[in-house]
Amino acid sequence: MAHGASSPPDRRGPAVIRMQPQNFDEVLEEVVKADPRYHRDAYHFLREALDYTQRAISKANKGKLRHVTGQELLAGLRAFALQQFGPMTLTLLHEWGVRRGEDFGELVFNLIEHGILSKTDTDTRLDFAGGYDFDEAFRQPFLPARPPQPAVKAPAPQKP
Repeated sequence: MAHGASSPPDRRGPAVIRMQPQNFDEVLEEVVKADPRYHRDAYHFLREALDYTQRAISKANKGKLRHVTGQELLAGLRAFALQQFGPMTLTLLHEWGVRRGEDFGELVFNLIEHGILSKTDTDTRLDFAGGYDFDEAFRQPFLPARPPQPAVKAPAPQKP
């Protein structure tokens, strides 16, 4: 997934994607009107998380941009959310209508359908299926570690 229209692919791999000169907030108004399941803040978060993910992938690829897969984006969304919102992440996502990886896929494809993001021929909503359990991904990192359980001792024999 990436911003805007794609440039021609080269020998090194998938197309490099660039942002189209569209007013995101104006288009977002149409997106939210067409699919009111998700709060507009979820789309702003998604856009920032995509930038975060693309920067991380570019850094890992020595500055080369490439297409971001659905599973890579899910990982980036998780890391970015935890970094930005900490223990409030799960609460915010629920407030925005996002409760599972598939919801992120819906957000992405809503933006694709409105020309904000682009996709390859092989990208589908199913790329976001499964992913991770939200409770485990967003709540577990902030729960205290379980202390070791004391060994259970057998009761001492009683004297008659």
